[in-house]
Formats: sequence, structure tokens, C-alpha cells
Amino acid sequence: MKLKIKTNDKVAVMRGKDKGKTGKVIQVLPTRNQLVVDGVNVMYKHLRSQKKGDKGQRVQFNGPINVANVLLVCPKCGKNSRIGFKLGSVTIEGKTKKTKVRICRHCQEVID
Repeated sequence: MKLKIKTNDKVAVMRGKDKGKTGKVIQVLPTRNQLVVDGVNVMYKHLRSQKKGDKGQRVQFNGPINVANVLLVCPKCGKNSRIGFKLGSVTIEGKTKKTKVRICRHCQEVID
């Protein structure tokens, strides 16, 4: 399944324990329909000590959240918005090529 949100997009969390937070998408997991956002859904992994006498560790990491719980923050208008698609044209070395581009549903500006 192809997701509308890509890595390095800025998203806002709409549901869950981190509702209202915004962050940059670090990783996209399309098979699980989830993504990892920086500073959202912070989890801890407790590790035992490897050698006798050493202390254990508590490692902090960002857990994945469902893609349905986030909205893209439009880089042009700054609003939380849904994502749409439309056919656009890109000119590369004098040749015009039609491509599918992402657009903001509020301001109708191209996101990519």
C-alpha cells in the first residue's frame, strides 16, 4: 500500500496520548500502515547489564503510530490538511513529462 505521507514531512498528531504534538517523519512503514515521528510516542527499552558489576540501561526511542492518527502540516499555508493528488507536468532537459503530485486540500498548492 502506498501512503500519502513521506519521510521528512512535518505532521501533526490528531489522536492518542501525544495529541497536539508536531514532528518530522523519520520512517514510514507502509506494510503496517504506520510511521515513526520524531518526539512522538516515546518508548523505553530496558536492557540488562552485559558484564558483572555494570549497570543496566534504559534506552529511549520513538515508537510507530498509525497513519490515520496524523495530518500533514502544509509547508505553504501552515495548516493541518488532508492530502490530494493531481496530474502535474515537470520539464526535464526540455522534455515535458506528466507526473502525479501531492497537493494541499486547503490552499491547493503543490507539496512536493
